[in-house]
Amino acid sequence: MKIAQNIFLEKKILIYGLGKSGISSFKFLKDLAQIYLFDDNLKLNKLFNQKFINLSEITKIKVDIIIISPGINISNCKLSKFLKKNNSKIFTDLDVFYAFYKNKSITITGTNGKSTTAKILHDVLLDQKKDVRLVGNIGNPVLNERKIKKETIFVIEASSYQLDYSKIFTSKYVVILNISPDHLERHKNLKSYVDAKFKLLKFQDKKSFAFVKKNDELINKNLRLNIFKSKITKVDKSHNNHFFKKIKNNYFATDANKENLSFVIEIAKKLKLKNNLFLQTIQNFKGLKYRQQTILKKNGLTIINDSKSTSFSSTLSILKANSNILWLLGGINKKGDKFNLKKKELNNVRAFIYGKNRNFFNKQLKNKLKSKNFSELKDALKNISYLVKKEKLAHSVILFSPCAASFDSFKNFEDRGLYFNQLVKKYFNGK
Repeated sequence: MKIAQNIFLEKKILIYGLGKSGISSFKFLKDLAQIYLFDDNLKLNKLFNQKFINLSEITKIKVDIIIISPGINISNCKLSKFLKKNNSKIFTDLDVFYAFYKNKSITITGTNGKSTTAKILHDVLLDQKKDVRLVGNIGNPVLNERKIKKETIFVIEASSYQLDYSKIFTSKYVVILNISPDHLERHKNLKSYVDAKFKLLKFQDKKSFAFVKKNDELINKNLRLNIFKSKITKVDKSHNNHFFKKIKNNYFATDANKENLSFVIEIAKKLKLKNNLFLQTIQNFKGLKYRQQTILKKNGLTIINDSKSTSFSSTLSILKANSNILWLLGGINKKGDKFNLKKKELNNVRAFIYGKNRNFFNKQLKNKLKSKNFSELKDALKNISYLVKKEKLAHSVILFSPCAASFDSFKNFEDRGLYFNQLVKKYFNGK
């Protein structure tokens, strides 16, 4: 679907939600259109006094376009009725980007591995001397970028929330890493969640390319039900075993990270990147904070901070790749989430479950592994530190992979990850 470049020019635009993406949209469009701002947090009025409008004024202004922040749930916000009535006017910052820039972009989505894959690809392109920008859901709003040239490449991490609200955005290169049930409390059902991901392919033309996981039930089902114009490559990590043998980086020991890397390998082929530089980047890749991050390795004991984990599916590969695991998990469980590993696939794993939703996790892990329950994360880790000393479990892996959202006790997964690191420093003299 194509749209004229001037769709946002000289229009009445309401920007709803003043987080990172909302503020970046305001700064980008403020001299190009008539902008109105609103946020459910009325205290932000002090920051945008001249542009902020009251709730009562919204319906009186006949806006042409509404740019909404991904974090806002249309079904549960102060402008719910207004947004549902004006759904056709809703766009996102990604739509604004697409309308103004025709640069080469590579958009990465999926349930798990988006940030890691985006970072690997970014680093690969950077080492190949490309002008590359890492933007999107990874934390850098795309509209904040400046000094954009014709050859600038955007690596965009896109969440289902962003894609669900978008109307026109797509990329020449699209990646769907995997799909498993997630965010169903927001999307209401699995079909809506999958449809949001596949919007990227729906809007692609014949000159575009899509990379999808080969053996993914939900992806293959959607491919059978729909006809897409772009050239689709089904990515299978087993096809890259020869390359994996060359890698001396333990970060890529898990199946999940090998799979993430396989997508980058396929894109690198399409972009005709230099193989020697590519391998060098992979050998040196350190990963992102709080994503299967090894924070302590001492006297045979390994501690891994995987605070980013918000579902069971994001933790499966690391559980299978290690043994003698003391596994910390808990938080706000995802609707419809299931623990699909069998008992025989777990190599001496003990679970330490914390938080208010312990019953859910106990039910999922029942008859598969031993578990203990704690009120708080600090109590669970304190108990583990005691066991490590008492039972002489030096050759163990302490895995903090919550498989749950963090909002019961923390601002976000970064806040949760930082807190865990502080606890490790206290109980294990770690970083």
